[in-house]
Amino acid sequence: MTIQRICCMGAGYVGGPTMAVIADRCLDVQVTVVDLNEQRIAAWNDADLSRLPVYEPGLDAVVDRARGRNLHFSTDVDGAIADADMVFISVNTPTKARGLGAGQASDLRWVEACARQVAKSARGHTIVVEKSTLPVRTAEAIRTILEAAQAPLAEGEAPRTFAVLSNPEFLAEGTAIRDLETPDRVLIGGEDDSSIDALAGVYGQWVPGERILRTNLWSSELSKLTANAFLAQRISSINSVAALCENTGADVREVARAIGTDSRIGPKFLQSGPGFGGSCFQKDILNLVYLCRHFGLPEVADYWESVVHLNTWQQHRISRLVVQRLFGTVTGKRLAILGFAFKADTNDTREAPAIRIAHDLLEEGAQLAIHDPKVESAQISRDLRQDAEVPDAGTGMTAKTLSGQGAWWAAGSVEQAVAGADAVLILTEWTQYRTLDWKDLSARMRRPAWVFDARAVADPNQVRAAGLTLWRVGDGAQ
Repeated sequence: MTIQRICCMGAGYVGGPTMAVIADRCLDVQVTVVDLNEQRIAAWNDADLSRLPVYEPGLDAVVDRARGRNLHFSTDVDGAIADADMVFISVNTPTKARGLGAGQASDLRWVEACARQVAKSARGHTIVVEKSTLPVRTAEAIRTILEAAQAPLAEGEAPRTFAVLSNPEFLAEGTAIRDLETPDRVLIGGEDDSSIDALAGVYGQWVPGERILRTNLWSSELSKLTANAFLAQRISSINSVAALCENTGADVREVARAIGTDSRIGPKFLQSGPGFGGSCFQKDILNLVYLCRHFGLPEVADYWESVVHLNTWQQHRISRLVVQRLFGTVTGKRLAILGFAFKADTNDTREAPAIRIAHDLLEEGAQLAIHDPKVESAQISRDLRQDAEVPDAGTGMTAKTLSGQGAWWAAGSVEQAVAGADAVLILTEWTQYRTLDWKDLSARMRRPAWVFDARAVADPNQVRAAGLTLWRVGDGAQ
């Protein structure tokens, strides 16, 4: 079976970039990305490529080449499904907020809604591909819904048939385009060989055959959760060692380098910091925890849950440390937060460490000037569940400063953020924060002034030479 038309349900962080690269590399395949969110589709179709709803280095160039040729963005969901040989389901699967499994299990309402819409609108034979991160055995539910709709719609019409595949994404935000163009592996899980061959044929137009792995459905679904759990576990592990380093005189970077040269361990994901964030790590681990408890494996569940607990502890530890070092109180004090995205080269703030740290400091009555080169003020408001204040141009104070209540505002530049500040917190490893002029910034701050470098990106010698007191994650020498 040769795939000629692809429909992707969901125009978010996974669906948009993935389909853009498929269209860019497969000129003979018409790719349509659909979403019910009219504003999001309009942004994907905007002539100004800087307004794309997803920021990823290189994405604008890929979209520019393919859009209007064989890459299309539309709100006509039913029409795109009816025309498609293959439908990708790439919608959000957040952690349930209430009900059975609340706080751990995935909320699959949108996945089920997609399956039902495919069942209603598909024509002929359709391959349905799970792209969203899903719990093991979700394909069974999708297949049950689709099988109930396989009868012909009208007399003389060919019967509708379906095959279900699992094709999890392994993208890292900030490098998504590179990960799609030169993937470590493409994983396809399924039970129908012809359907697996069809999807492998799409990827095979640019991915070497030895990197296209074939498994059964359940192995594919579980592999995504397991991959993220293992990566998150490494981050929590090195952050636990960082805390020990700070109390023993060791340097976590030296420890990481020493253990990373061991070929059995390797150097990746051994950078200590304020903890992991993003849309996947915490959600997928909690999903794994829920599955383990569901299948009667409480000890396994407790092990993976401890990875999340330590990540949360690391973020609270940093905010507590800031309060302690600033003479036990930050009430009314101005603190500059540099970086709000969960990592550099993305505007994604989902589960960003900065959110929890900023919440803690606001609870303590701090006045936060937040700078991030890609995250908009409206997004910060939503994440902090608090509207921005407008500081007085003369005094730099807000209406809440003297009341003891915490407040925040968006700073247009690093210089604006640090003006009159008692401390700077670096929470995202943006490249521009690596080359800051600390002598100039120091002159703008109130003394004594601190730099809390949770990403270890600032030059320690330059910071100290500027007369600033430095705390750097995992540095016991301080």
